[in-house]
Amino acid sequence: MSPQPSAVVPSRLLGAGEPHPLEVFNPQGTSDFFLICEHAGRLLPASLGTLGLDEVDRSRHIAWDIGARDIAMELATLLDAPLYMQRYSRLVCDCNRQPDVASFIPEISETTVVPGNTNLSSEEIEARITEVFHPFHDAVTEALDARDTAGRRTILATVHSFTPVFKGVARPWQIGVLFNRDTVLAPRVVHYLQANTDYAVGVNEPYAVGDDTDYAIPVHGEKRGYPCVEFEIRNDLTTGRKAVEDWARLLAASLRQAAEVVA
Repeated sequence: MSPQPSAVVPSRLLGAGEPHPLEVFNPQGTSDFFLICEHAGRLLPASLGTLGLDEVDRSRHIAWDIGARDIAMELATLLDAPLYMQRYSRLVCDCNRQPDVASFIPEISETTVVPGNTNLSSEEIEARITEVFHPFHDAVTEALDARDTAGRRTILATVHSFTPVFKGVARPWQIGVLFNRDTVLAPRVVHYLQANTDYAVGVNEPYAVGDDTDYAIPVHGEKRGYPCVEFEIRNDLTTGRKAVEDWARLLAASLRQAAEVVA
């Protein structure tokens, strides 16, 4: 007897011809560094329309990490590192969250209600997981598996940006260095930035890495035993070619210096 079709068929999220969630830059990079930028893009699938938001809101930090993609690409060039980026807005789903947490598909981001994310069915949620989250992270996993199989050393870094003001509270840091279990690479990055810049360097500020609030560092980095670090750059300092180049040079220098003491 032929198997019966499932009674529930997840709705299709991405239409024919819409981009794959993954964008890869410099896939053949030869260095020990491997870069991820989960909030690189702000695309919305046509099936979701505007999520009920105007263009101003769809361009804000609630939708993506402003400047992160450009800085990550410049950093990948300087380090000769592969860079895996995610094209769709974090309002579709946040690829730096576990799918079972509330912030994975935010109904409210900062103080902005996202009408297109309210009252979603289990099928609508599953479509976002199946068509955006898993394809992106499965590709990262495959790339890291290949490096491990080849016996290549891997140092993982992720690139993000943050707002200068959050819910009315000013943030004094120009850059944040985020980490959890890494006790060698990330602290050395902090030391380099503090010693070689006048920036207020946030140590696990304005966020901290945790198993319940992050995905890339805990899953792709810590579970594999890689040295790993997450960068957060204040997004009023990320625009313009000079800013991009300056940040990339600084991050590259900090990573190279820190990597010298990593086994």
